[in-house]
Amino acid sequence: MQEFKYLGFFIGLIITVIIELIMLYIIKTKSSKKLAVGHYFTYTIWCMAFWCIFLVIQILVINYTDINPLYVDYFIYIFIALLPVALFFVSVSLTAGTNFKKKKIYNIVMIVPLLTIFILWTNSIHGLFYKYYSINPDEAIFGPYFLVHSLYTYGLFAVDIFFLLKNSIKSTGAFSKQSILISLGALIPIIVNITGMTILKMNIYVTPISFLATLILIAIAIFKYDFLNVSSIALKKIVNQMSDLYLVLNKDYEVSDCNKSFEDTFNIKKDDIVGRNFDDLDFSNKIIIKSKNIGNYLLNAQKHNKIYQVDAKLKDESRYFNIEISGIYEDKQCIGILILFKDTTQHILDMEALKQNQDTLMERERLASLGQMIGGIAHNLKTPIMSIAGAMEGMKDLIKEYDASIDDPEVTKEDHHAIAKDMSEWVEKVDSYDTYMSDIITAVKGQSVNMNDNISSIFTIKELLNRINILMKHELKKSFITLNVVNKIGDDAKLVGNINSLVQVINNLISNAIQSYGGNPNNIIDLLIDKKNNNIIISVIDHGCGIPKDVQEKLFTKMVTTKGHNGTGLGLFMSYSTIKGHFKGDMTFTSKVGVGTTFNITIPSK
Repeated sequence: MQEFKYLGFFIGLIITVIIELIMLYIIKTKSSKKLAVGHYFTYTIWCMAFWCIFLVIQILVINYTDINPLYVDYFIYIFIALLPVALFFVSVSLTAGTNFKKKKIYNIVMIVPLLTIFILWTNSIHGLFYKYYSINPDEAIFGPYFLVHSLYTYGLFAVDIFFLLKNSIKSTGAFSKQSILISLGALIPIIVNITGMTILKMNIYVTPISFLATLILIAIAIFKYDFLNVSSIALKKIVNQMSDLYLVLNKDYEVSDCNKSFEDTFNIKKDDIVGRNFDDLDFSNKIIIKSKNIGNYLLNAQKHNKIYQVDAKLKDESRYFNIEISGIYEDKQCIGILILFKDTTQHILDMEALKQNQDTLMERERLASLGQMIGGIAHNLKTPIMSIAGAMEGMKDLIKEYDASIDDPEVTKEDHHAIAKDMSEWVEKVDSYDTYMSDIITAVKGQSVNMNDNISSIFTIKELLNRINILMKHELKKSFITLNVVNKIGDDAKLVGNINSLVQVINNLISNAIQSYGGNPNNIIDLLIDKKNNNIIISVIDHGCGIPKDVQEKLFTKMVTTKGHNGTGLGLFMSYSTIKGHFKGDMTFTSKVGVGTTFNITIPSK
């Protein structure tokens, strides 16, 4: 028996050291300190530590002093009584997670432990705890309250085990290593204590010996399987089913966590990278990141509570990502860094499809514009061509007349001059027709180029108006509409940009103005050119049907049209984009149903 006491002494010391190491680890772990479960688990460890410390003291008292060991029991039972209470709060706070709030009703679990301490300390008066005290269970005679204390203590332990096991199964599965370790660790001291003190009549020091096994199992759960950071199974399923990838770093840039999508995408295992420095990880064979400043972003994320973004894609271009790097802050302190790979693949594909559709619509709009121009060009070219043909006939007649007059003695010198003058007049007419046709061809050539052409040049208001007149003349004439041009800044005023794009925008506005009259003839469209605050303002004004309110709200932001199946809405949408993008200007409008519409193009002047 004496040897068993010394064995208990040394085991008590070993247990105390192990408890202290576990306690230091928990205190050092910030995540545990921040969570309620970490606080209460620390209290549990303290209770176990002081229980073992006072057991060691009791052994020393028994072997080396004449002091009654019951006095040491007074302190031992403080921690024996409080241990199941501390474990109870561990179990309920672990179940509640970060939402745990201590309720007043929980204080009811303290009633019996406090009563136990009071009755034990006053046992010499009433004998309710011990009728006869002995460290040997065979010799000790327990009072009636000892049964109450034992039933409550083991009952509360059973409740604690139930909650711990329930939470562990819910979080990690019924047969997880966490669940098995927690269950065994909690059950061993209870089973050993009950059997040792009732059936086998073992020494009281069997309890700390059984706690050695408990502590080893709990230590494995804490250190190896991260017991204090158990996440709910729902949260784990969510993050593992996310198409987005995430990587969590601690403040030293070491990998703390990642989800299954990250593992699958980069074909790595979480256990292989946890604890490794981010700089040591090489994903260059799998992903292309459009920035080399990731290190700077990590540093800035620790200093500033901001989100830093960079685009990336897998090398096979099967997936695209927007990487967000941000600090994880708690109490204004950065405790880690979150690297979130937001999957933008579908967005990229949608944008590419939208661009293709937009290009198709733009091409259709361009072809429709060209169709209108071709009709106008055919009409515009027909007149000068017929005039040139007439001039050629006149020239033929003059040539014949001149040829016949060479040998005619009656033809005077004055007659030769008259014939030469007529020829010169016909040549001048042909030359003017030729110039007119050349201007038409130049205008058509400019407008037939790709709509995305962004070649800038300096051009005058006169050049702009000439092209508008040539290209819109036929459509205006056909509709019996008069274009009233008011140029308040002079023909020599200059603009910088793509003249073809601006011509197309103004022509589109004039075409819309023509259609606003609904086919009614003898109306006027005003084209006003003015200057204000170093900006040239080009206004197209009609007095037609106006634009409905619901369409006005969407104009320039969506492809809307009032023409039904006869329009795409692309004209104004692209006109606005052209003025904004190509000319760094702006486009506005005012409209009133039944009164008319005014479109204003504002462009910085040269």
